[in-house]
Amino acid sequence: MDLGLKGKRAIVTGASRGIGRCCALALAREGARVCVTA
Repeated sequence: MDLGLKGKRAIVTGASRGIGRCCALALAREGARVCVTA
């Protein structure tokens, strides 16, 4: 799926596990530059 996120930036809080982790991985797969925090 192409969500048009290539080159975009995202901050994901609570990304150490669960939904936050899944969201961070999905954003990265779509080409976003992801900053994660626990």
